[in-house]
Amino acid sequence: MLEVTADLAAMLVAAAFAAGVVDSIAGGGGLITLPALLLAGASPVQALSTNKVQGSFGAATAAISYARAGHVQVRHQLGAAALALCVGGLGALGVSLIPTQGLRYALPVILIGIALFFALKPGLTDDDRLARITPTAFTAFVVPLIGFYDGLIGPGAGAFYMIGFVLLAGHGVLRATAHTKFLNFASNLGGLCIFAAQGAPWWGMGLAMGAAQIAGARIGSRLAMRIGAKVIKPLLVISASALALRLVWQML
Repeated sequence: MLEVTADLAAMLVAAAFAAGVVDSIAGGGGLITLPALLLAGASPVQALSTNKVQGSFGAATAAISYARAGHVQVRHQLGAAALALCVGGLGALGVSLIPTQGLRYALPVILIGIALFFALKPGLTDDDRLARITPTAFTAFVVPLIGFYDGLIGPGAGAFYMIGFVLLAGHGVLRATAHTKFLNFASNLGGLCIFAAQGAPWWGMGLAMGAAQIAGARIGSRLAMRIGAKVIKPLLVISASALALRLVWQML
């Protein structure tokens, strides 16, 4: 079992709190917590699985906060969430079976594209617009792709759900953020179930970080609901760009 000093444990809890704030607003919290777990000495699989332990708390807290405020009807997302949970589990099963190097090369380009989309596209507000596909089509084609990626690798999945809701489902920025959290929680939980069955998570630290995630997610979701697109858009641009740069740095 991995052991860390009190200073490293405090760093991990602080990282989880910051990730909870960022992730509940724009996604990308894994950009903060995954490197922190690796720095603490976790193996890549242990870091990925422990990240899902603590991230599940933050995503669930944000989803509940948005639902209580009326920004999302959870019962309308149950089918999509069930699918996200299943494909998230399949993604986790594929961690040791599927070569992910090609995806790692493509991800920085995709994330930079997301950042540019939200930074440069005019008219991205909290107002809904005309949907390009039906909710059924979104569930059938978009959710499986992102949910599988969430179980397989993870960081950036929230941003991918977000852009799908904005670009294809016609949601305003705040509504897209609210709908993203429940699906993000479901695919995260699906991956966690597989890792837990394999005994991979570092449970003690994951649960401590999860408590910090709850606090951070409550603050972040309240801030997003209060300010809306004015805070969500720039934070999404920053988080997507930072994640892309980190992935490029890892490949150098």
